Amino acid sequence: MVGRHRRHRHQPRSEGLRFVMTRWVLQLKLAPEASVRDLPGAAGQHEPGSYGGGDATWDIVADVLPTVDRPGIEVVDAVALAPVASQHVSLEGPRVKRTLLLGLKPGIPDDVRTSFEHSLTGMPLHIGAIRSWSLSRVDQALSPSRWTHVWEQEYESIDGLRVDYSRSSYHWAGVDRWFDTEMPDAIVENTFTHVFYVAERPVL
Repeated sequence: MVGRHRRHRHQPRSEGLRFVMTRWVLQLKLAPEASVRDLPGAAGQHEPGSYGGGDATWDIVADVLPTVDRPGIEVVDAVALAPVASQHVSLEGPRVKRTLLLGLKPGIPDDVRTSFEHSLTGMPLHIGAIRSWSLSRVDQALSPSRWTHVWEQEYESIDGLRVDYSRSSYHWAGVDRWFDTEMPDAIVENTFTHVFYVAERPVL
């Protein structure tokens, strides 16, 4: 059973009389016997090669922070997403859903942050294996967090992430400079979460 608690004086966000739904990404810690199979939204245990985070990712749309009232499952991290840009690409059947949680260093100028975001959203133009994707800032009002951005993609297979994405020349020449601590353009903190799981249906 999934329970929820409300934040901000127990009121969901609203615009006039319309409630505003938010997409959330949660990291879950699982006991050996626990399963995320029946959680609403989309959820899956992390595949080998995932780094940081918990044992599983839970993607869900809700008006308030979701909680899990189920033995053996603990929420260890949760972020609310404020979308910057996204694209949905039709894809049938299972897919690999990857999530990168990252934080920019304090005091980054707005124009530099925008250039960084443009570099990330340019990746699908150069890496054909990326299907649906989304770049979001973390809504700090709903979910105060050390993370500032969430970069998500879907792939037809794990090779799309491990080979096409990771070995892309655009990745190394156009994006890695923001992350590499030895580069003068580096603005991303060196702690991050890189996790992925197999989803049976579209997430993004």
